[in-house]
Amino acid sequence: MPSAFQFQCHLVLIFLAASKGETRYLEVRDAGEDDPFLLLSEDLKRELSAGQIYRRSLRCIDMLSIEGQFTFTTDQPQLHCATFFIGEPEELITIHYDYVNIDCQGGDFLKVFDGWILKGEKFPSSLDHPLTTSQRYVDFCESGNIQRSIRSSQNVAMIFFRIQQPGNGFTVTVKKNRNLFPCNVISQTPSGRFTMVIPHQHRNCSFSIIYPVVIKISDLILGHLNGLFLKKPSAGCAGVGDFVELLGGAGLDPSKMFPLADLCHSFHGSAQMKIGCDNTVLRMVSSGKHVNRVTFEYHHLDLQETETRKENSIEEFCFPSI
Repeated sequence: MPSAFQFQCHLVLIFLAASKGETRYLEVRDAGEDDPFLLLSEDLKRELSAGQIYRRSLRCIDMLSIEGQFTFTTDQPQLHCATFFIGEPEELITIHYDYVNIDCQGGDFLKVFDGWILKGEKFPSSLDHPLTTSQRYVDFCESGNIQRSIRSSQNVAMIFFRIQQPGNGFTVTVKKNRNLFPCNVISQTPSGRFTMVIPHQHRNCSFSIIYPVVIKISDLILGHLNGLFLKKPSAGCAGVGDFVELLGGAGLDPSKMFPLADLCHSFHGSAQMKIGCDNTVLRMVSSGKHVNRVTFEYHHLDLQETETRKENSIEEFCFPSI
């Protein structure tokens, strides 16, 4: 039985292939050969525990969730390639160029993006990232040896590249770094538990789950009282500097998703919602005046659960897409 993370990886790769018209790359490659999902195997874990550096070749469309050294060498012109990197919620990703041999003058490029892009949508959204969109791109053909190491601002990053001359390519080393206060996160799995803390910082943080889920908020500290408000045209948390909102949609960018509920006040207890969208996001907006904290857990939503309404559970949108 494939792992939940494997299903998520396939979903991301399919989204990317569809956006670029590159579905053939998924069709012609044998998943059993140099399979990226073997990263989760027991043999690999034992190998890494012995202190060895993990090395393998990159595909044109690929995903990595582990540290190591990775090489791409083209045997034919590759025009639309990308590698997605993902870590645990509390990890940042550093990508270091060990070797680059591409023809920048001939139209090749090799770029790092601070976050993910799928079908033209970004995570984190432009509203939630500390850098402008242009600053989130690092183009090797422009920076060269000046910036050979790039660190992400969250647990995801990506490189995308075009290499046309057979034999050309690059090698990168990927390392993980600890993030004491994780802000923007994409979950690797459809279930888990997480506590988001924003300590006196004026910033917005989103936790994205690329699955339909049941999400249960068990603790919210904003310095206010109690309340859960469904989104209505005349309602919500307008004018409140600190709040949490739940979003749902079929894309990656939280700013383009449908707002489902606002939580404007602190509470201890349980607020649960079933969200049948392809992507579910819990987003905290912080004014910087308080230490804001929210604890929540989530698990994959199946069809049977949509038919059973539980106490303190709010039936919501997107169920036809499950």
